[in-house]
Amino acid sequence: MNRIEREKETVSRMIAIYCRNHHGGKTVCSDCRALEEYAHHRLDRCKFGEHKTTCRKCRIHCYKPAMREEIAKVMRYSGPRMLFHHPIAALRHLFGC
Repeated sequence: MNRIEREKETVSRMIAIYCRNHHGGKTVCSDCRALEEYAHHRLDRCKFGEHKTTCRKCRIHCYKPAMREEIAKVMRYSGPRMLFHHPIAALRHLFGC
């Protein structure tokens, strides 16, 4: 699995954790699904490709301000919880692997 695909998987997992705990559904709601699709679209278009860092460390912020705020909120909530739900993915994301 390449770097972009791992990032997509990580962001999807984070959104799922956030949505389940904030919106209460068994599946991801339409608002969270739209955020996930937006994040995947931005990852597909990342100019750094396989050499990208995590978005937080990136010097070019390609998200629209409102979407950046939403994904930051999701990541702040889900990041610590990822250690319990998906520990390997959390560590990879944390260390930028």
